[in-house]
Amino acid sequence: MKTVILLFLNLYQYIFSKGINPTLFGSQSCRFEPTCSEYAKQAVEKFGVKKGFWLSARRIFACRPGSRFGYDPVEEK
Repeated sequence: MKTVILLFLNLYQYIFSKGINPTLFGSQSCRFEPTCSEYAKQAVEKFGVKKGFWLSARRIFACRPGSRFGYDPVEEK
């Protein structure tokens, strides 16, 4: 399952971030470093699918105007 999730995230990054059409959804600026998709990959690799998904979802929901930004490494929260 972990391999399938990581494959999906790599495909997502290729299509929307680096490859086929990086401007499909407008601006490609990200509030965080690493980007949310890279954060998700690192979280799944480090903590597994269940906890990695939870940490990734929290990170995505934190991306809104007026919220924090900058360097946000994957760590247990």
